[in-house]
Amino acid sequence: MSVIDTYLKSLSGVERDTIQHMYSIVRQLVPDTTEEMSYGMPAYKYKGKGLVAIMANEKFFSLYPFSSIKKLGVDVSQFECTTGSIHFRPDQPITDNMLREIIEARKQQIAKN
Repeated sequence: MSVIDTYLKSLSGVERDTIQHMYSIVRQLVPDTTEEMSYGMPAYKYKGKGLVAIMANEKFFSLYPFSSIKKLGVDVSQFECTTGSIHFRPDQPITDNMLREIIEARKQQIAKN
């Protein structure tokens, strides 16, 4: 069982459904990722670099693109953000299209390095 599958099994209800859905989009967009631990989180890696991790926290979900949020060039102003994470709730999720933008931006960053 992969690290992401193991993590998903530890969740229930809306947490599992939300993260599982988001990770399915990652798999569709970047099928040649690997599932590994990165910074203590189950994550997808692309070309050996962190692509994205999505975690459920006590009060919200967090998406970690392993990059400065500002450098992604995606408008996430509707969400609370730190330098390296985007926080969201089930009632105000990251849309599928926004997730695609974030993943594509991160793929481009990785390709440049």
